[in-house]
Amino acid sequence: MIHCAVLGATGTVGQRFVQLLDGHPRLELRSVSASPRSQGRPYGEAATWRLDGEMPEDAAGLVVEDAEAIAARDDVRVVFSALPGGEAAPVERALADASKAVFTNARDLRLAPDVPLLIPEVNPHHLDLVRGRTGFVVANGNCSGIVLTLALAPLHRAFGLREVHVTTFQGLSGAGYPGVPSLDILDNVVPFIGGEEDKLETEPQRTLGTATQPADFRVFPTCARVPVREGHLESVHVRLGRDVGLDEVRAAFADFRGPPEVAGLHLAPERPIHVDDRVDRPQPRLDRDREDGMSVTVGRLREGGGWLRFWVLGHNTLRGAAGQSVLNAEYADAVGLL
Repeated sequence: MIHCAVLGATGTVGQRFVQLLDGHPRLELRSVSASPRSQGRPYGEAATWRLDGEMPEDAAGLVVEDAEAIAARDDVRVVFSALPGGEAAPVERALADASKAVFTNARDLRLAPDVPLLIPEVNPHHLDLVRGRTGFVVANGNCSGIVLTLALAPLHRAFGLREVHVTTFQGLSGAGYPGVPSLDILDNVVPFIGGEEDKLETEPQRTLGTATQPADFRVFPTCARVPVREGHLESVHVRLGRDVGLDEVRAAFADFRGPPEVAGLHLAPERPIHVDDRVDRPQPRLDRDREDGMSVTVGRLREGGGWLRFWVLGHNTLRGAAGQSVLNAEYADAVGLL
């Protein structure tokens, strides 16, 4: 077993990490960290559990530590970071300097030249940036960006991309807890999410390019918050590098797979992308949990005027956050980096 810690363990994404590590066949949770007001207390007392089901019993008994204590522990190899953006970078760098493998959901280091922005099915070669190091940081992208990038990857690979327009309809859990005030979101749609559009303008190209050179296409995003608990639904218009038919596009989505090492990983879906041809799908409530929330669903494939149009849905706190980080660690282990 590889022993792990979770930073920011009392928050929404931190709790997802704790939940996903419970009973994991390879990764074992040994330590949790949170804000000073939680430190020194059992995790079961410090965290108000917000996820479905009960808090894992083994996690409940762990005493909340600070990040410095985790850095000093010889029995912790992997650290999952759910720290807030703006606070994460120095802590994660210090842990990497202490020979920890850090897998972060925070935004701070996503575009750092020495940090892979990883989706194993899409850009496994980006891990070459950290090969040969004992301590390192690997990032996963923004939640809406991961969902979009998974859908763009087979199109980029098969046909090339010239231009992408995307409008996102993002679930409330993406705002953390307590998130958006109820009187702002009930009976409403909020057509702005601070910082979200900036991330979507840059992260897909970083992931779909080489380890050192972003892919050459533009993304024009509009992001909205909607009264859905979990799931990011995105309306995508794409101008491809060449003219193709819908049957070719459908086959590119359906046949998309990662490298062989991904197939046997604990959290890896059998199919990263599911194509649903029903006219009213995908829908968050019906489709976000497909393959335990680790696949995305594409639907309403259309073409016209030189544009390919479709909807894509993904689970934002599983594939879009904690689940992606855990899958990144599983892949790093599979290729000998842990």
